[in-house]
Amino acid sequence: MIEIMIDLQGGAKAPLYEKIYEYIKNEIVEGRISTGEKLPSTRLLAGNLAVSRSTVEMAYDQLLAEGYIEAKPCRGFFVCDVAQLYRLKPVHIKSRASEERCREEACEVDFSPYAIDTRSFPYNIWRKISRNVLMDDNEELLFAGDGQGEYGLRREIADYLHQARGVNCNPSDVILGAGNEYLEILLTQMLGKKRTILMENPGYPQAYRTFCNMGYRVKTVAAAEQGLNVKTVRDIAPELVYIMPSHQFPIGSIMPLKARLELLAWAAEKEERYLIEDDHDSEYRYRGKPIPSLQSVDAQGKVIYLGTFSKSIAPSLRISYMVMPPQLVRCYRENCGFYSTTVPRMQQEILKEFIRNGHFERHLNKMRGIYRSRHDFLLGELKKRSWVRKVSGDHAGLHVLVEVDTPLTEEEFCQNVRKRGVAVSGLKEYELERVQTGTEAALGSAYAGSKTAADSICGGKERSFPTLLLGYGKLNEREIEKGLRVLDAVCEGR
Repeated sequence: MIEIMIDLQGGAKAPLYEKIYEYIKNEIVEGRISTGEKLPSTRLLAGNLAVSRSTVEMAYDQLLAEGYIEAKPCRGFFVCDVAQLYRLKPVHIKSRASEERCREEACEVDFSPYAIDTRSFPYNIWRKISRNVLMDDNEELLFAGDGQGEYGLRREIADYLHQARGVNCNPSDVILGAGNEYLEILLTQMLGKKRTILMENPGYPQAYRTFCNMGYRVKTVAAAEQGLNVKTVRDIAPELVYIMPSHQFPIGSIMPLKARLELLAWAAEKEERYLIEDDHDSEYRYRGKPIPSLQSVDAQGKVIYLGTFSKSIAPSLRISYMVMPPQLVRCYRENCGFYSTTVPRMQQEILKEFIRNGHFERHLNKMRGIYRSRHDFLLGELKKRSWVRKVSGDHAGLHVLVEVDTPLTEEEFCQNVRKRGVAVSGLKEYELERVQTGTEAALGSAYAGSKTAADSICGGKERSFPTLLLGYGKLNEREIEKGLRVLDAVCEGR
């Protein structure tokens, strides 16, 4: 039997049993305690280390559970052969992707239109709810739960959507998923393959790629301030139309009621037609009354409504929701009802309590105030710049479009700015034809007749000035000023 002496006073702060466990484990792994060696009894080791016997017992129990030692009746504890034990070792591989992320992280100011203010996340409230959810040792939380999403959370979401967006739905109409992309994949499985879907261009690249990857024939039409023209829709003859009527991304237009009603009438003409309403950035509007959802005026059950908590709470929450017409709910249950939920049940329970206790409403009100202040500050600063030709897409969402007076191309301008530590994207990056994948290329004529983003923004004339997306979600006033000074320098050729 060996003697074990451990310095329990130094090192990192940790429970005593954990220090004993770590010391013995490392000695075994490094071969300093041999296979088959007998360890001191718990009573003897406790006496040598001047700790309680229960402390040593806890350390031994952990070593037993992980297979480092074994207990032999009436004989004591012996070291096992650990050659076959699985141990994680750090691997240092610097891939091209990681290098690109490092370069992005090096940017001091990021005008990303996707970014939000994570510094204002309600950590204390979220932590308290998380602790309370786990306090009762509710074993049900460890099971998969309802594949459609937990009923309690679906009920809270349905109530919120009705009050805030005018959405008419029951909890049974709501399906939860880990992100909009998952719900769009689920939708394509419900509706079947070989469908044609129409999208506005420029548009939301993630949705575009998702539908293309699922084998849908994707056609695009130029985004316009007055929304989709129903005559254009009839000419293209899709089964599905994907739109963002309350705040089109990225140009920020709002679809007028007349255009909405015409689209609803078109969809009602045939059973297989549906409108997919992505209610992008609907929570953040800074002037006038909130724009009601398209679903709120749908009397025929032709709108599929998509929303997410990524912008309103945090991107990592990964909880999105899809509100289905009753006939598609039946289709979901028949064709996809056997799928397990992709959202952890504990996360659902935490979010349910966050909404039910009024924390979500208070958080939204707080963030609207923060974002409105940044929005107004950015617009005020842009008015001072001679290089700003036009600002559009303002008064809602988390970014504005800025047309820049510069001889540089859009790509050259963005690259030049990035070299100076500021990340900014141009409107061309959201032209859907520029993000084709192999699947899309195989679709051939899917894009025939589609106008470009430049046609959309400039009335069909060739655009000679870059248009930038300046997001302000994660930037305070000091950071906005710093980023604009870099843009000043690039525009002035300094």
